[in-house]
Order: sequence, then C-alpha cells, then structure tokens
Amino acid sequence: MSPLRFVLLTLIRLTLNTAHRMIYPFLNVFARGVGVEWTSLAALVANRALFAASASFVFPFIETRGRRFGMLVGMGFFVIGMGIVALFPSLLMLGVALVFAVLAKGFFDPSLIAYLADHSSYQRRGLFTALSEMAWSSSFILGVPAMAFLIDRFGWRSPFAVLGSLGLVGLGLVAFLVRSSHVIEPHRDGGWGNLRHVLTDRTVLAALSIGLLASLANELISVMFGVWLEDAFGVRLATLAAAALVIGLSELGGEGLVAAFSDRLGKVRAAGLGLLLNCLAALLLPWVGGTVVGALIGLFLFYISFEFTIVSQIPLMSEVMPRARATALAFNAAGQSLGRAAGAVIAPLLYPLFGFGAVTVVAILFNGLALLAVRYVLDYHA
Repeated sequence: MSPLRFVLLTLIRLTLNTAHRMIYPFLNVFARGVGVEWTSLAALVANRALFAASASFVFPFIETRGRRFGMLVGMGFFVIGMGIVALFPSLLMLGVALVFAVLAKGFFDPSLIAYLADHSSYQRRGLFTALSEMAWSSSFILGVPAMAFLIDRFGWRSPFAVLGSLGLVGLGLVAFLVRSSHVIEPHRDGGWGNLRHVLTDRTVLAALSIGLLASLANELISVMFGVWLEDAFGVRLATLAAAALVIGLSELGGEGLVAAFSDRLGKVRAAGLGLLLNCLAALLLPWVGGTVVGALIGLFLFYISFEFTIVSQIPLMSEVMPRARATALAFNAAGQSLGRAAGAVIAPLLYPLFGFGAVTVVAILFNGLALLAVRYVLDYHA
C-alpha cells in the first residue's frame, strides 16, 4: 500500500471518529440544541451502541464481498446520518444520526483494518495498526476543537453539515483508491462459516471480551467526565474543548507507545500491562481531581493507558482467526460497542447517587475481569 493511500484512508477515519466522539464533551450542548436534558441524550448514546453490535451479525456476509465494499457501505451510512441532522434538526434525527454514525464505523473500520492486515506481517502489525489508530486520538486533538469552533460561530448543527460534506469526499476517495483483496480465502461456507467459527472458538471469545470489558470501563468515565467537570468547576465550552484536547494527546501518546513497544512485548502482554496501568489511573483520578488541572492530568493518565490497551488488542484480533479476519474485527468492534452501551447505561445511574468516585471504582472492577481474559489468551499463546 502506498503511503499516500494510507494517509488518505486514515483521514477518512479521522472524519468518522470526530462525528462519533464529539457527542461526549458536548453532550449538554447538543441536548440543549434539541431541547432535552443531557440524560435523554445519554440514553441515545447507549442505544446507538446496540445498533453497532447488531451490525456485526451482518458483517460476515459483507466480508465475502471484499474490503472495498465494506468501506463504501460504511461511508454511505455516514453521509446520510450527518446530512439528516444538518437538514432536519430534531431529537429524532439526532438519534438516527448517532445510529448511522456508529454503523458507519461498524462497517468501515473492520474493512479497513483487515485491508491493512492483508498487506502487513503480524510481527509488524502493531506498528501499522497504531499509526492508523492515530485517527482516533486526532479526532480529539484536531476534530473536536474544530467542532467547538463551528458550534461557537455557526451553531450546534454546523458540525453535522461539515462532517457530512467531508464524508461525501471520503466516499469518492474509497471508490477511487481501494481495490478489494483477500490474501486468505474465507471459510468454505462463506458468511455463515465465518460467523460460526468466530462465535464458537473459546480463544476468540476470550480475546473479544478484553475489548468489551475495557471499553465498558472506559465508557463509564467518558460519559461522565464532561458533566463531572461542569458540576465540580462550572467550566465553559472552551474548557471542555481543552479537556478533549488533553484526552486526544493522551491517546496519541498511547498509540505511539503501541507503535514502539507492542510488537516487542507481544500484543497480549501489552494489553495486560495497559489494563493494569488503567486501573491505577482510575484509582488516582478522584484524588487528583480537586482542581481543573489535576482533573485534566488524571484524565490524561487514564486515557493513555486505555489507548495502549485497546490498540494493542486490535492487531491480536486480526490474527486470532485469519480466515475470518474482518469478521473477527467486526465482532471486536461490536464487543467494544456493547461495552460502551453498558457503560453509558451504568454511569448515569451511579453518578447522581454515589458521585464520580463510585464510577471509577466500578471501572476498575471491569478492568479486573478483562485481566482474567488476558490471562486466558496468554496461556493459549504460550
């Protein structure tokens, strides 16, 4: 794959990720825009993850059509989702857009990661995955602050119009740049065979649970950090954008650490190390969060360790079942979505009753379960 093609595909991921992630720091902003409380919008965030999980059961049949087809389907969902909010702003349309945006990622990301895996060796896949995943951190470093600027100047609907236009460009680039390839043929029974093999292999299921549980723990913090900052410090839009920037920088650091060390440590051990560090960061977060600066430092530590975990786990998933590579990656994304859905439900229940400290304790408990899954996969690899 040429460097130019890699960069352009990564920029398309940046666009999709910005739409996906801007909901967190601007939860109150979008809720006010459609005239509801933030709790109603948090419920929509949880529901969209369930739709993403359901897409994984369709994906085995899309995989047989090739990587390019999966990317095009994803971009089509994205353009429609962004466009309907820009043209018909309402709570219903915002809910539909959230669903379409997460479906876009559910189809595009596994197709792209499988495409990259087709063109790289497992020994160096941590590096290539980490470089591609920088589109995730960059969405907070570049994308979310840009969306904050648009909201401040042109209103809460403007990000959807801009992102939809960029998505239309991305759709054309995928159609022009990508040619489908299958280095390894899918299972003999096609989509049904891919689905059956992924769902009945214990090692695949254990590897999937790492992403699910770690994402659940992460979502508990992600859903509430903006509300926590507003409640504790009365912060303004610019401070929320600064928090997004800090988180983006921490994730970029985590992706850089994966690029440097995951191939050397081994993907499973790297994921386990990241989970341990994430537990420590979650434990520290309420204690260092007595000031805005302390809270931002705590968020930095929490997100850098999570990103190291989850980006180390992705190349692992690309190799646990090579003959159904994109399907395994799609179910991994679905597992992460289910984790985020559960976190988005649990966090608003915990926070009003017990405060932010309880949210971090529950996050540590789910990370502990993920460590048990790491141990199982590590024994298999040993």
